[in-house]
Amino acid sequence: MVNMTDLDLGPSRASGRLLQPLWDHLLLHHQPLISSPLFPVLLAFSSFVIFSTPFAVLDLLGDRVPVVYKYKIQPDRKPTVRMMVRSFLVSVYNHVFFVLPAVFLSTFVVPAPTLPLEAPSVSEVFMDGMAVLLLFDTQYYIWHYIHHKNQKLYRWVHAVHHEYMAPFSWSTEQLSIPELMTVGFWSNQDPILLRCHPLTTMCVTVFSIWMSVEDHIGYDLPWTLHHLVPLGLFGGAPAHDMHHQKPSSNFAPFFSHWDRIFGTALPLRKKKLL
Repeated sequence: MVNMTDLDLGPSRASGRLLQPLWDHLLLHHQPLISSPLFPVLLAFSSFVIFSTPFAVLDLLGDRVPVVYKYKIQPDRKPTVRMMVRSFLVSVYNHVFFVLPAVFLSTFVVPAPTLPLEAPSVSEVFMDGMAVLLLFDTQYYIWHYIHHKNQKLYRWVHAVHHEYMAPFSWSTEQLSIPELMTVGFWSNQDPILLRCHPLTTMCVTVFSIWMSVEDHIGYDLPWTLHHLVPLGLFGGAPAHDMHHQKPSSNFAPFFSHWDRIFGTALPLRKKKLL
């Protein structure tokens, strides 16, 4: 933990890095918060709520917003308010009764992190962030594939996420306790394993939550990542929507390379209203 009396935020300590002013501000004004073991949970859950809410509103408005609704992948399957509330409450319940107690217990085992005074460079954030995402993508692809191939594992652990054939934003974190804790473990330990700067970890957390929500929005929007990034490197909502329709396909959470390599990739077959 940084001793605030040791901070010298004047020109003599300036690193010249683009992100240094932001990191200095966080250390000076929010150091107790960002060093708290609860902060990653709060950051991830608040990002989930912020990113999911606009798409929940779009689902409720439906074809009254045709400029967006025309991109709905399964327009014949609209989530109801009850479905949305249920998925959200599952996420809240899991965090309150399992994630937060697990974080609290870990504070007795894992020491508080030491926050560096120097910010990472933009290239470090990008490269280290990509390394974390690629590692997580590999871990989850293997885990996901195994759970779909083993009927008992699927029924006991993963089936709750497949309750709906047409995913929607709030269903992103409709997970069983074992799946949530596994994903949470990787999300917390992978940046530590790869020795990422805390600011990089924060950026990766927010970005990965966005990609997870984007996978489940149920809209093939032209401005989302899988359209903006060339060569089809990201699967996005079309790939994951097809996974919910055809569960033997598209196991990777973010990227498309493992599904291509192992022959589990399946392109989108968009439904149309009659």
